Amino acid sequence: MNRIILHWIVSAIAIAMVAWLLPGIHAGGGTAGALTVLVTAAFLGLANAFVKPVLTLLSCPLILLTLGLFLIVINAAMLMLASALSGVVGYKLTVDGWGTAILGSILISIVTWFLSLFVHEKKQKKD
Repeated sequence: MNRIILHWIVSAIAIAMVAWLLPGIHAGGGTAGALTVLVTAAFLGLANAFVKPVLTLLSCPLILLTLGLFLIVINAAMLMLASALSGVVGYKLTVDGWGTAILGSILISIVTWFLSLFVHEKKQKKD
């Protein structure tokens, strides 16, 4: 359970950093902005867990044809989906368009990867 919460926080920090860096992604400011980022990170995790595998399987020929580059479009779609779902709850992350979503998903992936380098999880020994 701690691992899930830790990954959620790392994703939220990555989304907040990208929203701060990229002018086409808006999370708001203050407490509402922080809640927006946390809600979006939760929905992005759920979308990546449940929707992304189905889309990846259905678009497998297109992924192979583009040598994997279509996965970037799928990641952008997951960001757009998480943005739309966060608006249902009342904390909407605004993504201006597909170009912004593609660039934002690439940056979120890079920042999440970079932040995960600093988070070390202790492996438990099995007796």
